[in-house]
Amino acid sequence: MKNTTSRRLFMRNSAFAITGLAVLTPTITSAFTSESPYSGYNPYAETKTDLRTGVFSSNSVAVKGTLYGKDDATPLKNATVEVWHLSPNSSKYRHRAKLKTDEQGRYEFITDFPNKEEGKSARIYFKVSSSESISFTELALTEQGAHITGEHWAKNRNLGEKLFPIKETFLGETTIHFNLSV
Repeated sequence: MKNTTSRRLFMRNSAFAITGLAVLTPTITSAFTSESPYSGYNPYAETKTDLRTGVFSSNSVAVKGTLYGKDDATPLKNATVEVWHLSPNSSKYRHRAKLKTDEQGRYEFITDFPNKEEGKSARIYFKVSSSESISFTELALTEQGAHITGEHWAKNRNLGEKLFPIKETFLGETTIHFNLSV
């Protein structure tokens, strides 16, 4: 009889512990992550600049640019730039990385050309963070060029001519210059 009582007590206490953990887990998790307006964001991306699945990837794109502060004139050094996109021929976001800007506010990475969601062009998503603020945006890619969205234009239009992405192709290598502000 004593074993039954102890077993019941153990089961009751376990149920309370599991219920408490289930209630607290979303609160604890949300305290350490930022909500992204875009699918696929992972706050635990590793720090790297080469996101390609293979070094000799035939369809890769290099993205580089400068991150500017609120005044749109001062480059931000040591700010964080997180990037992610759909992996080629996949519906999974396995291409992601976390970068730091250099002393001149520049960032740079190389990746495979992203897959596209149905009804959209291929996109690379960005989360930029400084000590002052956080901003999310996206870069749309087509075989013809790189494009910003209306939302990106509205948030960053003070960059003037520096706002619009520039696509260059030289000897089969594609590079896109994409400046941001936070």
